[in-house]
Formats: sequence, structure tokens, C-alpha cells
Amino acid sequence: MSTAIVTGPPVPGSSLESDLRALGFEVRTASDTTEAEALLTAVPADRRVAVVDARFVGHVHALRLGLTDPRFPLAAIPGAVTAQPAARPALARALAREAAAGGATALAVDGLVTALDADVHHPELGSLVAAVPTDPQARNEARQAVAAVDDEAIRLKSAVKSRDGFFTTFFVSPYSRYIARWCARRGLTPNQVTTASLLTALIAAGCAATGTRAGFVAAGALLVFSFVLDCTDGQLARYSLQYSTLGAWLDATFDRAKEYAYYAGLALGAARGGDDVWALALGAMILQTCRHVVDFSFNEANHDATANTSPTAALSGRLDSVGWTVWVRRMIVLPIGERWALIAVLTAATTPRITFYVLLIGCAFAATYTTAGRVLRSLTRKARRTDRAARALSDLADNGPLAGFVSRTLHAPLGSPFLVALAGVAILTVSLFSGVTWAPVAGAVVYALAAGQALARPLKGALDWLVPPLFRAAEYGTVLVLASKSGVNGTLPAAFGLVAAVAYHHYDTVYRIRGDAGAPPAWLVRAVGGQEGRTLLVTVLAAVLTAAQFKAALTVLAVVVAGLVLVESIRFWVSAGAPAVHDEGEPA
Repeated sequence: MSTAIVTGPPVPGSSLESDLRALGFEVRTASDTTEAEALLTAVPADRRVAVVDARFVGHVHALRLGLTDPRFPLAAIPGAVTAQPAARPALARALAREAAAGGATALAVDGLVTALDADVHHPELGSLVAAVPTDPQARNEARQAVAAVDDEAIRLKSAVKSRDGFFTTFFVSPYSRYIARWCARRGLTPNQVTTASLLTALIAAGCAATGTRAGFVAAGALLVFSFVLDCTDGQLARYSLQYSTLGAWLDATFDRAKEYAYYAGLALGAARGGDDVWALALGAMILQTCRHVVDFSFNEANHDATANTSPTAALSGRLDSVGWTVWVRRMIVLPIGERWALIAVLTAATTPRITFYVLLIGCAFAATYTTAGRVLRSLTRKARRTDRAARALSDLADNGPLAGFVSRTLHAPLGSPFLVALAGVAILTVSLFSGVTWAPVAGAVVYALAAGQALARPLKGALDWLVPPLFRAAEYGTVLVLASKSGVNGTLPAAFGLVAAVAYHHYDTVYRIRGDAGAPPAWLVRAVGGQEGRTLLVTVLAAVLTAAQFKAALTVLAVVVAGLVLVESIRFWVSAGAPAVHDEGEPA
């Protein structure tokens, strides 16, 4: 329940109070500043409070944007201000100052906003009207302006992201926004739509796992429908302003769970037809996860850097002014809409093996294109990275106790963090393909030393944002190579499960950092060994165990890691203190 305090004498013909009630507010009226202060004090501390000028004229959606968005503790539009429980003290202080100055005079809400000693969010209203007319003529003009603009049309349009992929923009959003409105009018929540999208994708994966042509066709159709629902949940959240911490967590993680579960379904379906494509499925998951880490690392390294300009960025900006190049550049990086549409069509029309081959080639090209562009930008821009960016990159690296000991013990850095990490990954890679049983263990030891050395000093170099993606590729690639070499049926599916569990841990780390909550707790990183510890452990297990025992060990390791990271992640994201991070769709 929320409470709205309408201040000032009532205005004949005004629908303000009914509009506020329609938005879920309990309405109370105050004739002057002193009475408004008393009413604010009487409102229970756990309620949102809005203070609205009785003379307000504007669209209902302007009030909705200004007074009901749960993401902002304090928000205001002309003639109205709102405070969530955490920001109530700031509103009370400002109102007390206004009461001391004005007493029994009418409260000027816009003056109250100016008096607030805290940050106030001012939503972009565009062509929506929000005004406090002071005379009949101005009121009449404001009402005419309200009648001239269809706020429902604006609300529908604003439910769609302003920047999205070609497939989403032209093949989904034109109708999914109406599905979102249909859901809103029936009381459905974004979380329910998100869950429906997940269930649809899991059913699609199950259809793919049948290995029949009918199953593949059904799987492709259901995957597309799952994506439509995936777009709808965000549009519903924007349409009805139903943002929540739990919704943030669900939206941030379910996209990856859906896609990777579908990969597993395709691999199971192929196996029913006698074709083993688990290595391709695992490779596709590794490639896609590493692409996301490149995105996250680059953005974290540069979003608050100073003097953050480069000729490459300027060229990109000029290309954006040429309309067709914008869509081409968005499509070739295979964002989620294009990628899922491609997977769906290939599943229905071809075989799982062909689907994975095309997906791997397309994603590899997209990864090369985006990474090369970002490397070029990093080398040509003169940017000074902040301590916060260096901390975020260090957290994304996911180094564990072994690398931490190396960082603390070997104080003299051997060179650039990026070059040290690259050298460690190169040595590990050579050892994996050497053909010598214990060579991977030696390579993993050197890699762990390099991982510790890479983080011996802050990651502020031009290319240091590549350190976390290198570590992801090294860890996941080690599991893929050793599982492929085992030659025992079932080892690659076990490896798929292990990489999926670790990837979830890394995505969870990303979204915590994006919400300014920092990395997962140190005990969790220690418990799951850190990326270098897990890499070393897998190489040791492969060296000392038989192929059958190695499969069992990977299965146990996958279950343990998944259990630890899921329990801690769920505890964090459903807690009251978790940040409200809303995934608006990654470029990759």
C-alpha cells in the first residue's frame, strides 16, 4: 500500500484523486504545509509516500512514471514527489523545513523537491504532460495538451527497448508489446512471464532430445516462442513498472539457462540418432560464455574511465549515422534474437551437428569482430582506468586461494598482467595437446602461478580487461579437451554439467558487480577453488584416474560446485539487500 498526500484546496473538475487511486495510492488531503507534515508523520514507516499538488494536470502515465517506479528511492515530476521507505527521512526533513518557513500556507511541491537533501530521479516524460497551472487559462491549455496526446500509445512504445537487435525490433516487438499489455491487464507479473519463458525453452529442449524430425520442428517453434516471452517479460516490466530484485535475478540468469539447456537437448537428440555432438555443444557453450565475459570485462574496464576517447570509437560513431550500417553491425554480432532464430530454423530444417557447426562458425566470427574492435579501441584510446574498474576486473578473474598465495608471495610482477596471463594460457594449451600424461598437470601449475602473477598489481593496462576472458577460456577449454580425450561415453555430458555450473558462478559474479554489490563472498570462491584451483584439480584427476573414474569425478565436481553456487546465489538474490540489476540484453 502507498499513500498520496494531495496538498492545497481541491480543484473543480480534477480527476487527480481518482487517478492516484487507480495507481494504488490511498489518498489523503492537506490544506497547508503544516497539515501535510502531520499527515506524513502519521503514515506507517513501511509505506511509500507521494506528495502531490492539488493543481496538478497531466497524464496518468506521467504520474505512474514519477510516483510508482520501485527502482528509485526518491523521484519527482512537476507537481509531485515520491519517497520509498528508505528515503522517507529525507522527505520528512524537507517538509519540516518548508513547514517552518511557510506554516499554514499552501505547500509548493516543486519547492519541496528543491529542498530535498538527497538525489532525486526525474523521469524522462517526452511528450507526456505534467504541469501545475496557476490560473484558469493555463489549466485549460494544459488539459487540451493532455487530450492531444495518447498516453497509452506512449506507454506501449516505451515498453520496448530503444536499442535492440534487428530480429527483435522487426519480428517480435511489433506484437509482443501487446502481449505485455494483455498480461498487465490480467494481473500477470514479469516474473511469471519469465518463468513461462524458461518452461517453454525447457520443453523445447525436451522436444529436441527426442531425436525425431517432428521433435526438432516442435523444438524450433517453441524456442522462438520462448524468445517472444523473453521479450514480453521485460516489456511488461517497463509497461507496468514492475521491477524487482527477484525479477532481476531471474531475467539475468534464465536466458543463459534456457540456451544452454537447449544445447544439451540437441546433443541428447543427436545421440538418439547415433551422432555424438556433446563436444560441439560444450564448445558452443564455452564460446558463448567467453563472448559474454569479453563484453562484461570491456564495459567494466571503460564505463567510468576518464579521457575515454579513441579514433576507433569516433569512426564507430560516424558509421552509426548511416542507418543501414547500424542494423548490419548489430546483426553480425549474433545477438540473442538473431542467434535463437538461427538455432530454431536450423534445428527444424537440418541436424544437430549442422546446427552446432553453423552456430560455432557464426559465433566465432562475431567474437573475432567484436574483440578485435575492442582491442583496437583499447590500444588507440588514452584512458585512465579507475580503482573501481581494476577491482571489478580482479573480481571477474575469479582467482582462488592458490593464485592469491602467489600474488601475496611473489611481490615483483613479471610484466604486464595481460602478457603474463596470455603466457600462462599458452603454456597450459601446449601441455594439453602434448600427448604426455602428466604434462597438463605441469602446465596447470605454471598457469596457476601466472594467474597469481597477473593479479599481483591492479588491472589498469590497455588490454588488461582481456585477463578474465583468457581465464574463462583456459578453465573451460581444459575441461573440454581432457573430457574429449577420455574416450568414455558420458564424460563429455559430465564436463558439460561442470562447465555449466562454473559458468553460472561467473554470470552471478558479473551481475553482482553490475549492481555495485561486489564479488561473491570470499568463502564461496575458496570453497569452489577459484578458476586456477579447479583447472589444476581437473588436470590432476585426468592424470591419476581411469577414464571411467574421471567421468565420475567430473560428475561429482559438477554437483558440488552447482550446489554451492546455486544456494549462495539464491540466498543473495532473494535477500532484501540484493541490487536491482535488470538485464536489458547483452550485445552478444
